[in-house]
Amino acid sequence: MTIQFDRRNGQETISSANPAEIWSNWQNEKEVWLFIAPHDDDIVSGAGLTFLAALQHKIEIFAAVISNGRMGYCTHEQRQTIARVRREETRASFSYLGLPQEKLYLFNYDDGTLLQNMGRRFASNPDDLNIIAGGIGLQNTLTWLLREVRPTRIFIPNRLDLHPDHKVVHYETVISIFHAQGGIWPELGVAIDTLPFLYEYATYSDFIKPPNIRVRVPDTLTEQRLQALALYKSQLQIELLVKELRKAGGNEYLLEMAFEIFKPEKYETLF
Repeated sequence: MTIQFDRRNGQETISSANPAEIWSNWQNEKEVWLFIAPHDDDIVSGAGLTFLAALQHKIEIFAAVISNGRMGYCTHEQRQTIARVRREETRASFSYLGLPQEKLYLFNYDDGTLLQNMGRRFASNPDDLNIIAGGIGLQNTLTWLLREVRPTRIFIPNRLDLHPDHKVVHYETVISIFHAQGGIWPELGVAIDTLPFLYEYATYSDFIKPPNIRVRVPDTLTEQRLQALALYKSQLQIELLVKELRKAGGNEYLLEMAFEIFKPEKYETLF
């Protein structure tokens, strides 16, 4: 089996092994995909097959993990060491997937505190590990990241996922796209000149509406994804997730979402 992409357009489904025939406004060699996750294992569990399919097609890929895994301890003994251990597991997992380390961004927000770190503000603590150009906060981090990577497509958590960190990363990424394409905060880099396409991946909850992209991969890539996920050995419940993903096989689903700015005229015909 070769990698296959499917796209629903209304009642019609288009299938092709050629990504240019499925993904909106394909940019050929200019394609750059950015996967953003609140936690280290979210990308491989929620979009791992898409990630591997893109690597197979020689698409330039970057991954960004927002939190440091500090709250992910499962035993009393792990509490003091878990952040370091999970960083090591993250690097090992992405290396197993085939991502060069220089294309992996690891930020240092404590998981479980992302709600408190929304927005942007000037740093008051010079020792804060998340300072970029004198600022901190998720919009500071994400605006810088978008201008640094300049992606054509971004993959973010499902807006309805149960975990608050997932919701926060979803919405902070969307507003940061608005910031990144404008002239605000010039110290965070040169404004992006095109708006990237956005795709939601699911980990905990169903999508807000049925997904319109399916990625199908051969068994070899399915197994690679499961082995990469299993490298998060400190997460004692990971075997349950691997078991459920194994049931799903080589199919993965995404929802392409529109990035739209409010335009009052589109409501004129209602009155």
